[in-house]
Amino acid sequence: QVQLVESGGGLVQPGGSLRLSCTASGRTFSIYAMGWFRQAPGKEREFVAAISRSGSNTYYTDSVKGRFTISRDNAKNTVYLQMNSLKPEDTAVYYCASGVGPSQIVGVYDVWGQGTQVTVSS
Repeated sequence: QVQLVESGGGLVQPGGSLRLSCTASGRTFSIYAMGWFRQAPGKEREFVAAISRSGSNTYYTDSVKGRFTISRDNAKNTVYLQMNSLKPEDTAVYYCASGVGPSQIVGVYDVWGQGTQVTVSS
């Protein structure tokens, strides 16, 4: 059974930082690209960041460039999202996903985690 489990979400003040983790089981982690998406209440799920199988290529949506960093440790079957300089508009449920290639498109990913809540508020 393929499974992705996210952790690291929580409540943080504006300007603060969080690091999300997503650990995979049930498939060979290193042969799949990984992505992070988020969904705020009443909005569609949106792309945040993606990373290639080796970790050599990364992609970000414009609103998080320079603030968020995606990385992966294939030996630990884990992908990370380091989030700095957080803003209230970053508040959402964050999901990790596994797919055949790094992409902004939801449909490219065939396995999803359950999500972790990130709330940025004073």
